[in-house]
Amino acid sequence: METFQELNENIRACALCPRLNRYTEEVAHTRKREFRQETYWGKPVPGFGDPQATLWIVGLAPAAHGANRTGRMFTGDSSGQWLYRALFEVGLANQPESRSIDDGLVLSSVFISAAARCAPPGNKPLPGELRNCSRYLKEERYLLKKRRRILALGQIGFDACLKLFETELPTPKPRFSHGAEFQIGNTTLSCSYHPSRQNTNTGRLTWEMWIEVFEREAQKIMPRVKAI
Repeated sequence: METFQELNENIRACALCPRLNRYTEEVAHTRKREFRQETYWGKPVPGFGDPQATLWIVGLAPAAHGANRTGRMFTGDSSGQWLYRALFEVGLANQPESRSIDDGLVLSSVFISAAARCAPPGNKPLPGELRNCSRYLKEERYLLKKRRRILALGQIGFDACLKLFETELPTPKPRFSHGAEFQIGNTTLSCSYHPSRQNTNTGRLTWEMWIEVFEREAQKIMPRVKAI
């Protein structure tokens, strides 16, 4: 088993998916107009947070101009604005925004990663690419020794989490549904719609729905924490 430092070095150097490696490098070269003056990360993105976390949050993948630019999960995009604001409001982050890898953000008892570590074209990693990345989730599962709860954001994140526990799944097999939670051995797996613009702009995911999930998670792992 690796240490977090070794794992993160391996993730950053990963070249298992040529399509994704080419895409992340291309995006980093062309850049978005509003970020033309910035140097993009442009490679696989490691997980981020508290190594002693009891809550593990698993998303889909880095955003092309979010984490693929900043080098930190859910940092620098609209999904991250929702995620870190919620974590701050329930007492699990020291600030409500995440703009860059060195902005001083600190998470309390939370670790964040994703099913895919490279930004995929159209936000759609291929099945083989997700299989390649699954090894990194497996390593994180064992390194996060105090983990008691997992929050999967979206169907792909949820499916990736199920694969981690495929020999321990209850019958019937858990099915994704916003707000649902399932007990798998000594781990509670809960799920939420992903805070993508596709969900938040259409009202499929409202702020009230979103913050309710995080209030529940905070109360489960830190009973004395109350949402603001």
